[in-house]
Amino acid sequence: MTYDEVVLGRRSIRGYKPDPVPRALIEEIIALAMRAPSSMNTQPWNFYVVTGEPLDRIRAGNTERMVAGVPQSREFRTGPGFADQHRERQIGVAKQLFAAMGIARDDKDGRQDWVLRGFRQFDAPVCVIVTYDRMLDGSDDTPFDCGAVATALVNAAWSRGLGAVINSQGIMQSPVVREHAGIADDQVIMKSIALGWPDDDFPANAVVSTRKTVEEATVFVGFDD
Repeated sequence: MTYDEVVLGRRSIRGYKPDPVPRALIEEIIALAMRAPSSMNTQPWNFYVVTGEPLDRIRAGNTERMVAGVPQSREFRTGPGFADQHRERQIGVAKQLFAAMGIARDDKDGRQDWVLRGFRQFDAPVCVIVTYDRMLDGSDDTPFDCGAVATALVNAAWSRGLGAVINSQGIMQSPVVREHAGIADDQVIMKSIALGWPDDDFPANAVVSTRKTVEEATVFVGFDD
């Protein structure tokens, strides 16, 4: 694929085939992703790649604790709830996904099942947990850099025929994730990325979220035109 084909064609994948992903392919994707820029070349990121029984235990623990009402314990700041145009975009993509899946507004069970899919990492065969070195905690550069490497990773995966979705639901219960992924104490859990072969028959995988226009997002200064 060309760069444009990867960027314009990539979309978040929320339904996966159960087929395993070769470790060598994941290593290749991570190597590409780590060409992402970082502040003063600090490269704060690390990756815990989980599959098989350990991932199943994370899925189960995440789901059981959330259903039981255990407060979420993500290790990064989430800030206040979205408002204004940000909330509108959040609702907009939710409407797209529910429409694709045939989940009606009053279908509480369907909506609950959809939420639980997120806690289960969308049943993907692989979960990549992005962490950063705790000694850098408090720096705004560090999560910015982790965002860059996460974007590079999902694009690299797409270029190799794999699908991915960056999500927070899969790491809602950080003690569960730490235990079963064996995450070191000197690491802060930043994000998780579900990874696997896309299931083309899964309706939500056809959803392409909308984007702001260049005019909406950009201010040009000092240009003649």
